[in-house]
Amino acid sequence: MFGRLAEQLLTRNLAPLVVTGVLEVVFPSGKRQLFGAGSSPTASIRFSDTRAIWAILRDPDLNFGEMFMQGRLLVEHGSIYDVLELLLRHAKDVPVSAMVRSLDAWRMRLKPMLQNNLRGKARANVAHHYDLDDRLYELFLDAERQYSCAYFEQGDEPLEVAQVAKMRHIAAKLLVEPGHQVLDIGCGWGGLSRYLAEVAGAGQVTGVTLSVEQLEVARQRAASSASASQLNYRLEDYRDTQGPFDRIVSVGMFEHVGTAFHDAFFQQCRSLLREDGVMLLHFIGNSDVPDFNNPWIERYIFPGGHIPSMSEFMPALERSGLVVTDIEVLRLHYALTLRHWRERFMAKRAQAMQLYDERFCRMWEFYLSMSETAFRYQDIAIFQVQIARKQEAVPLTRDYIGARKAALAERELLRAAALNG
Repeated sequence: MFGRLAEQLLTRNLAPLVVTGVLEVVFPSGKRQLFGAGSSPTASIRFSDTRAIWAILRDPDLNFGEMFMQGRLLVEHGSIYDVLELLLRHAKDVPVSAMVRSLDAWRMRLKPMLQNNLRGKARANVAHHYDLDDRLYELFLDAERQYSCAYFEQGDEPLEVAQVAKMRHIAAKLLVEPGHQVLDIGCGWGGLSRYLAEVAGAGQVTGVTLSVEQLEVARQRAASSASASQLNYRLEDYRDTQGPFDRIVSVGMFEHVGTAFHDAFFQQCRSLLREDGVMLLHFIGNSDVPDFNNPWIERYIFPGGHIPSMSEFMPALERSGLVVTDIEVLRLHYALTLRHWRERFMAKRAQAMQLYDERFCRMWEFYLSMSETAFRYQDIAIFQVQIARKQEAVPLTRDYIGARKAALAERELLRAAALNG
C-alpha cells in the first residue's frame, strides 16, 4: 500500500518537471514509468527501496543527493547530471508543494544561525572543504589551481585558456601599477596573486587564507616563482589583516562571509584600502530574492556558505562608505567551468577512489553536477563588483579594461618565453 502510494506521489511530482527529454523511473516494485517528450537528454534511474522515495518526497533538496550518495537512487542510463538537467530545466515554472514551502520557510529562519561565521567556525568551515587531500584537486583543476569561475571569451576554449583570461580580466579591472601593494583575501593556492606579481607588475602581494593545505601549496609555488620576494602568504582571518593596500582582490571567498558579517567585511576592506585604492570582489551571487543555502550543499560541501543577492550585500557596502564603480554579471561562465571540472573528475574517478571511497566519489559527482545545472537553469551567476574609496580612482569609461587586457596578454607571452628559456 505505502509503496504504491509513494509511486503515485512521485509520479505526480515528476510529471510537470520533465517537459523535454525522457526520464525513466524504475520503482522498487519493478514498475517502469516514462516522463517527458521523447527528445534528449535521456536518463534512467532506479530506486532500491520505497523509503528512498519517501525521503525525496519529504525533502527533495536534501535527500535527492543523499539517496544518490547512499546508492539507493541508482542511475542506470545516462549520468546524474542528465537526471538533474531533466528535473531542473523547467523547475522554475512548477509550483513547489506545501511541504517544501514549509521547509523553505523553516530554513530561512535557520539561516542566521548557520551563517554565524565567527573566527573559529569560519576556519572549521574552510577546513571541511579546502583541507581535503591535495591530490583530489589535481584531478580536475587547471595547472594554476583556479578553483573559481573561469572567463570564457569564446565559449569553447580550453579550461586553462579561460582561467588565464579570468586572471587577466581581474587584473585589468584592478588597475595594478608597478610598486602597488596588493591584498588577496582568500588567496587559495596562490595562482592569482602570482599572476598579479609576475604579469601585472605588482610590487608586493599578500595572500591570506584559512586553509592550511592551500597555504602550504601557495608558499611552495611562491618559492619557485621569479617574483618570490614579492609574494607573502599568511594563515589569517581577513578581520585580523593589517593594511594599508593600494589594491584588494577577493575571488570566491565572499560566499563564506555570511550575511551577518557583510558590514564587518566591507568596513574592514575600507580600512585596509588606501584613499585612491581599488578593490575587485568576485563571487557567486543570486540574481533572485534572498534565499537560504542549499541544505545538501550546507551539510556536505560548504557549511556556513551563502549565495547573496544584491539586496543583501549592497546595503552593507553602502554603509561602509565605499563606492561601487562597476558591476559585471558573468552569466553561464561558471556552468562552462563546472562542465570542464565534472568531465575531468569523471575521467579520473578511479584515482579519486584511491584517495577516498565510493560514497565520497558519488558526493563529488553530485556536487559538480548539481552546481553546473544550477548555473544553467537557476538564478545563480558570478558578480564582479569593482569598489573604491572615491569615484576618481578609476577611469570614466570601461575602455581601459580592453587596453589593459591587451597589454597583460603581451606580458603573458614574455613570461612564457622566459620560463621556456
